[in-house]
Amino acid sequence: MAVESPYTDADLLAQGLTSERLPKHVAIIMDGNGRWAQSRGLPRIEGHRRGVQSVRAAVEECARLGLDQLTLYCFSSENWKRPRPELDLLMSLLQQYVVAEREEIMRQDIRFTTIGRTDRVSARILKEVNQTIEMSRDNPGMRLCLALDYGSRDELVTAVRCIAEKVRSGEIDPDSIDEQTLSDHLYTAGMSDPDLVIRTAGEMRISNFLLWQISYAELWVTQKLWPDFRQPDLLEALRDFASRERRFGGLKTG
Repeated sequence: MAVESPYTDADLLAQGLTSERLPKHVAIIMDGNGRWAQSRGLPRIEGHRRGVQSVRAAVEECARLGLDQLTLYCFSSENWKRPRPELDLLMSLLQQYVVAEREEIMRQDIRFTTIGRTDRVSARILKEVNQTIEMSRDNPGMRLCLALDYGSRDELVTAVRCIAEKVRSGEIDPDSIDEQTLSDHLYTAGMSDPDLVIRTAGEMRISNFLLWQISYAELWVTQKLWPDFRQPDLLEALRDFASRERRFGGLKTG
């Protein structure tokens, strides 16, 4: 049973929104941390530190709105190409976040989870991540999903390999394979597909993020760099989403 949104209908109307027109699942590509820091003459890691504040603001607002899920693209499989010092600091920030936010996650009844590979993240960090997952497993509120060491092409290859093994063992009949079969073997199995994808820093690309899952998602791009993204920007994206007509390949009726 989901937690009821603390926003009343009047609160939503005051923001130009209605509960019926809110997305159930929002995914965010958080971009621009490095540029934010460099434009201020700061080390890139300072942009990542400031970006954690934007994460907190987005999580709190989406939980207040009563959304079913918020997925944040935190660390891509391609990010391993970055300099070692930056990688170490990013992993340290991740560990700090999952520890520091536990109390708030529990207070807001948020279910914390992750998607992506786990074999390249240190055991020390995975221990903290898994502890937060276990603590919040039975919470009835919004699901907060962090995409860590995530790449959609790698996810699809992994899913296809798993299905192929099951075909070889006789567990799956090849003629029975359909879209649901593939969905059930992705990292996101059991999750709804995103309704809205937000990207910051003005970049007009998907960057290997949830390629299968966002086939029919609405896209919204802002020039704001992620460290400057706050509640008004999120509400602007939600209002724009609410104004769109989603036909999923069909025609307008009525």
